[in-house]
Amino acid sequence: MRVCELREKEVINVCDGERLGNVCDVDFDVKTGRILSLIIPGPCKVFGILGRDYEYIIPYECVKRIGTDVILVDVDIEKCRQKCKFD
Repeated sequence: MRVCELREKEVINVCDGERLGNVCDVDFDVKTGRILSLIIPGPCKVFGILGRDYEYIIPYECVKRIGTDVILVDVDIEKCRQKCKFD
């Protein structure tokens, strides 16, 4: 599977059934080539014109299943939410 294929899939948390969004980026280890985490943008600020407050950094160990349309993860959302570095 290619990274561009991951970007087309919606991420859903199996703990509460919440849709987190689509993968926008992937963090990987340069030496081994292994995926370390999936990065999902958080919700937009006012009307989507003011950027985003935070993003979700989902460790790859929390990915339970990758299907044809969705990626199922089992995470505590509060622990995965991080302040965006760029607006």
